[in-house]
Amino acid sequence: MDVAAAFRTVDRGDFLRPADRGNAGYDGPIPIGHGQTNSQPRTVRAMLVLLDVRPGHRVLDVGSGSGWTTALLAHLVGPEGSVLGLERVEDLVTFGAENLARYDVPWASIRAADPDRLGAPDEASFDRILVSASPRSLPMELVDQLTDDGILLVPVGATMTRVRRTGPTASDVEVSTHGAFSFVPLV
Repeated sequence: MDVAAAFRTVDRGDFLRPADRGNAGYDGPIPIGHGQTNSQPRTVRAMLVLLDVRPGHRVLDVGSGSGWTTALLAHLVGPEGSVLGLERVEDLVTFGAENLARYDVPWASIRAADPDRLGAPDEASFDRILVSASPRSLPMELVDQLTDDGILLVPVGATMTRVRRTGPTASDVEVSTHGAFSFVPLV
């Protein structure tokens, strides 16, 4: 896994609104509309390291927003893997998919999230799940969508939480926390 190479390959500026592209090097969140942001690069880098994505993994990207994390994940899994980005804001689904289309990664896609379900339970299981918005509590419905030895990374409240599934049921988990971060709420 080479997170640094992913950052060199996937230009953050390609995932910002035209007026904001000159700020792509800013190490802070940048608004993308609808109260959502393109996350701070330092935070995204830390999340990808904690997620430990490998070539060939099936990854779910919840709250794909601008598509930047989806593209970074696509680089990490390579053509033998797959990445599904889900977004609830319809305008951002279009924005993120158009941004992702700038890269030749047919193994990655972004689509509208089902407003009545969290994640993609009908397409589970996933080796890795990244959540780029903050729920109030650990979303067990996403833990259910992990493979055995799968990892979920989610900012619960303000605490970055890493969940590794260790057995066949969602209660078979190891949970660790990794500092405080600020994210938009999970809607």
